[in-house]
Order: sequence, then structure tokens, then C-alpha cells
Amino acid sequence: MRRPLPGTAVLTLAAGLTATLLAAPAALASPDPLGRTPVKGPAGKAVALTALGSYASDVFDASAAEIVAHDPLTQRLFVVNAASGSVDVLDGRDPTSMTLLGTLDTAGLRAADGSVVGEGAVVNSVAVRDGLLAVAVQAPDKVQPGWTAFFGTEGDLPFVSALRVGVLPDMVTFSPDGRTVLVANEGEPAGDFATDPEGSVSLVDVSGGATALSQQDVRTATFRAWDEGRALPRGVRVFGPDVAVPAGQAPAGRVARNLEPEYVTVDHDSATAYVSLQEANTIAVLDLASAQFTDLLPLGSQDWSAPGNEHDASDRDLAVSLRSWPVRALLLPDAIASYRFRGQTFLVTANEGDAREWGDYADVTRLGSATYPLCADAFPDAASLKQPANLGRLNVSLEDGRRPGADCFETVHVLGSRSFSIFTTEGERVFDSGGQIERLIAGGTGGVPPSGFNSNHTSNVSFDARSDDKGPEPEGVTVGRVAGRTYAFLGLERTGGVLSYDVTDPRAVTFVDYVNNRGWQAPVPSRAAGDLGTEGVTFVPADQSPTGGPLLLTANEVSGTTTAFAVERRR
Repeated sequence: MRRPLPGTAVLTLAAGLTATLLAAPAALASPDPLGRTPVKGPAGKAVALTALGSYASDVFDASAAEIVAHDPLTQRLFVVNAASGSVDVLDGRDPTSMTLLGTLDTAGLRAADGSVVGEGAVVNSVAVRDGLLAVAVQAPDKVQPGWTAFFGTEGDLPFVSALRVGVLPDMVTFSPDGRTVLVANEGEPAGDFATDPEGSVSLVDVSGGATALSQQDVRTATFRAWDEGRALPRGVRVFGPDVAVPAGQAPAGRVARNLEPEYVTVDHDSATAYVSLQEANTIAVLDLASAQFTDLLPLGSQDWSAPGNEHDASDRDLAVSLRSWPVRALLLPDAIASYRFRGQTFLVTANEGDAREWGDYADVTRLGSATYPLCADAFPDAASLKQPANLGRLNVSLEDGRRPGADCFETVHVLGSRSFSIFTTEGERVFDSGGQIERLIAGGTGGVPPSGFNSNHTSNVSFDARSDDKGPEPEGVTVGRVAGRTYAFLGLERTGGVLSYDVTDPRAVTFVDYVNNRGWQAPVPSRAAGDLGTEGVTFVPADQSPTGGPLLLTANEVSGTTTAFAVERRR
């Protein structure tokens, strides 16, 4: 290992905290968008998650566990630790007792182009395939190009090579055939919004082995075609101040700078990748052979006035209040996954939502604010809607819904639909969970107490605190096959825990299980508080697992814990 673990920090909590628990409604009768109430999966085919064990970094609310990758050759876990900017390496041979083996640093590594990873560089993502660890490394100055570094997974993790990629490499993955490493280069603006790099995806050809890699093995797909005459599909959100790329970087138009790749999934044939562009509310289609984007698929919105899409929109009503509202929720997915059904690829999105707030610019405000006037003819009840117990506290988009030529909003848009969706690769939405997640939590599913409804992830005394802003916040998603069925596992960043859905037939999705490994009565921070802030979720198939049965691994950014769950078939 490149560096031993430093001394463990000791965290204490101030005394005197108390909680007032407010009861949830006795029954929640609203149907889901497909006309079903939450049900278990097909008889004999459903699964349940059982927590086996956790590794605790004892670093609270500093993103000490963000993404976790599993190596079946060594049974090691590689966990992104943003608190240290490095990778924690865990011994996962016994999931009930995971231990830290060491920490992997990238500072000082020399890349193939002659550049050196500087002090202050940050690891954002990791992926493993056939004994090779790929690490996405953000430059110390985040608006400058980053790196992808490669290590062997055995022994002391020998350094293999490093290559320069795009700006702010935020996610890395291998294609299913193992021949290509794909890196989502988010290209966020500078913190003061003085400059804005272009977003891109880098493709690294590792088919000849990682030891012989050169910078010529990197191809980078950009969005410049949409600045050079290609028609931008309606619904792709390109917005905000128009600022230049940083000095010394290649010229790029406004579209190329505005689109920010967040997450990548690759189809079964390793021919096409699908890239979530969160703030743009779009999925980009990437052809691996040509390293070019071939399409942009805008994702649309969820209608909160439709049956099954009821949400709680206020953190000031002191109650669980799932209601229909005149609101359109932009999906804005973070993580994306893919799977096959009857020869067709389907895409699964975790619709977290995200605002842009850089320097003096923010694309979000409260609906009750004077800066958000509602058009009188569209909202004759505007005064009532603007009350804090109704929609007044709701965070809404300033970039969407404004009436052309008028200083008022004719449609209310929020950033994130608090749901997960399934799409065809042409962009047709065939399933959306609507308001089901909030209904399940309000009904006590997963052992969540009434005080846990739309709670925050840094406090157990935060009932209803997130109702005004993205609710439970679905962020991570992965899929896995168990006993001939396909399941989607959805991580909730705020409330925490993982929801399991049988998605085998994407047009006949059923809720299966919800497990929340959070100690609701424990002080925060403490180890007894369990998993807080589920960020990354990783499925381990039975034939790669140390237990001989499938596992689900979660990285929890607030608690700094990495937890292994057995994925058990119900009889």
C-alpha cells in the first residue's frame, strides 16, 4: 500500500438533544403510477437484504465513503474516501468483519503525457475488472484536466500507468467486455463561475493490457457538434451564464460547456454507452466504436397533479402531507444502470435532482419568494400556494416555466422527481415510481419511524426537513440478477437505505423490499447511528462473492461506513 491509515478520529456529540415524534397517517391509499399499491415480488422469486457487517471510518459528514468497487480475485473492496482524497482498501473476504488494509494515494504519480498528479488531487471514482483497478482523479484545480490511474489489485497494489483525461473525471467504469474504460468528465464551472470547462467522456482502450498504455489510447467524446450546427433536441436544458473555457483549453461552445456527464452505463454488447447529463435532464448516447455522441435524449418531467405522484412539498406543515400539486418535477437523474429484457436494453435512472449554484448565480429559489411571481391566470390561487405550509417553501427552478415575454411563471418546475424511472434506449419512459418512495417511508416500511419521514442524513431529529427539497433523494442505482429475475437496488441519500424492485419486465415493475441500516434512536454522530447518506451501491453476483451468495455493497458518505448486505431469495 502507498500509505498507512492515520490515527482514528474520535467524534463526540453534544448532550441535550431531544426529538419530537410526529405520527404519520394511519393509511396511505394513493395508488402508484401504474395503478398498483406496493406489493411483494412474484411468489418464490422475491429477495430480501440482510446487513452482514460494516466497516466504519469514524469520519463523519466528510464523504469518507462515496463509491465502492469489488474485486472478485482478491475479495478486496476499494472505497472512495473524499475526506482524504484517496482510496480505502478493505479486506472483504469476511463481509461480517471487514477490515482496513491500507490507503491508496495518487499524488506524485507520473502520467504517460509527462504530467504529474499534484498534491491536492482528489479521487472521485473507482472500478475493477480482471485484476485491474481504474481510478478517476480530479486535478487540484478542478477546472483543469484530470487523470485515470491504473493499479493491480493484488499485493501492494502496484502502479501500472496513468493517462490524462478530461476535466473533473467524476465516474469511471469498464465496458462489459473489459476492453474499454469510460470516464465521465463532468466539467463543472469554477466555484466563482469565472470559467466553465466543457464536459466530455474519455474512452481508454485497455484491450492490449494496461502496462503498455500511452496517451494515444485515449479518445475523448465531446458535445461540440451541437454548437456547430447540429439541432439540439427540445427539452435538453442549456442555461445559465455564458462564460469561457479556462485559459489554455480548446475552444468549446456554450452547449459543450453546459453539458456535464455524471454517470455512465454500457450496454450488454459493449457497443453503446448511455450517459446521464443530470442538470440538462438528458441521457447522451455514445457510440464506443467511433467515440462520438450520436443522440441526446431529453427525459421530461413528472406531473405532481397526476394520481400516484403525490408528494409532501413543505418542511413547515409539521405533518406527513402527501398531496397533489400543480408542479412539474424535472427528473435530473444522477446514477444510471442498464439491463436486458427480451433482447432489448433498458435504462434505469435514480432521479435525484440537482441545482446549479456557482458564484453569484443560482438557478433555484423558494416558490414563496418575491423573485418567483406566478402568472395570475395560470395560478388564480397563487396567494394560497405561496403559503409556507403549501408550496411556499418548495425549491423551484428559475430557469424553467417562465412565460415568454412576461415576468411571471406559468409552470412550476422542481429539480428532481424523488423517483426512479425506466427508459428504452430511444428515450421512452416505460415506468416511473411516482410518489411511491415517500408513501412507503411514511407507512413505516423498512422500519423507518414516523420521525424519519423526509429526514436529513446528518441528524436523527429532522422530521420533514427535506420535504421542501428533493425528499428522500434517490441517488444511487444498480441492477443484478438473482434466481433468474432482475432487480434494481435504489439508494436513498437523505433517508438512507436501499429499496429493491423486481424490474425483470420493465412494464410490470413490483416493489420488493426496503432495508434501512440506520440507528434512528442513536446519537449522531456515533457508530450506533449506522449508515447515513447512502451514496454508491454495488451488486456482487453469487459467482464472484466471498459468501457464495449475491451481495449488495453500499458506501455511505455521511457516516463514512461501507456495508455489505446479503441478497437472499425469499422462500
